[in-house]
Amino acid sequence: MGQKVSPIGLRVGVIRDWESRWYADKDYADLLLEDVKIREFLFKELKAASVSRIEIERSKNRVEVIIRSARPGVIIGTNGEAVEVIKKKLVKLTNGKNVFIKVVEIANPDLDARIVARSIADQLEQRASFRTAQKRAIQKTMRSGAKGIKTSVSGRLGGADIARSEGYSEGVVPLHTLRADIDYAHEEASTTYGRLGVKVWICRGEVLPGQMVQEPEAPKQPANDRRRRNNNRRPNNGDRRPNNNNAKAAPVKEAETAAPAVEGGK
Repeated sequence: MGQKVSPIGLRVGVIRDWESRWYADKDYADLLLEDVKIREFLFKELKAASVSRIEIERSKNRVEVIIRSARPGVIIGTNGEAVEVIKKKLVKLTNGKNVFIKVVEIANPDLDARIVARSIADQLEQRASFRTAQKRAIQKTMRSGAKGIKTSVSGRLGGADIARSEGYSEGVVPLHTLRADIDYAHEEASTTYGRLGVKVWICRGEVLPGQMVQEPEAPKQPANDRRRRNNNRRPNNGDRRPNNNNAKAAPVKEAETAAPAVEGGK
């Protein structure tokens, strides 16, 4: 049987950049293990924040952690209190190094494979139908502008005695095209019948030769953006509609005022 290679690892160095960017000579193994511990801690600590990727950059005694999340407010907390607690734990985890945390909001979470896979897994843990969860995720992702998506759920589906896999796909997902921007993620759902594995492949288009995939960031909204949006909203059913009779009557009044001038001329 043929085996599938990871779409992300296959494209690293071609159209995707490394998630850990640093250089080490003798301490390579220790720093690599430290990166693994940092990611395990953050994914477990920030499970409710819909974290997609964690990038780590190092220079001497400095560690910069870039967290890409769909809910940055959960990470930052009120007045930045939550992120300070996480920072102190990371300093302890890295043996007293200077840790800097940067939180980046994801522009479109529906095009992120990890967030979509986590959403399907959460629905399975709430005893939703695995078919309905996959079809709903596919429709939502394709509506957001994806070129194609493929999902797969494996395990004791529906409490069956024999484990099996069942998946759905829509659009195009060219796994062998290296210039195709394909995002892949794997998540697990803990149910009463055991664990279910969820896999998601999302094709977001193609990248031109010589370019790298750039993760789009969500634009920062001003504080008064909500008020401006409410002023420009469309009228609802209960709103009073403007009366257009006055606009139609305006030319008639002009004609009436112009009539006496003509009579005076006679």
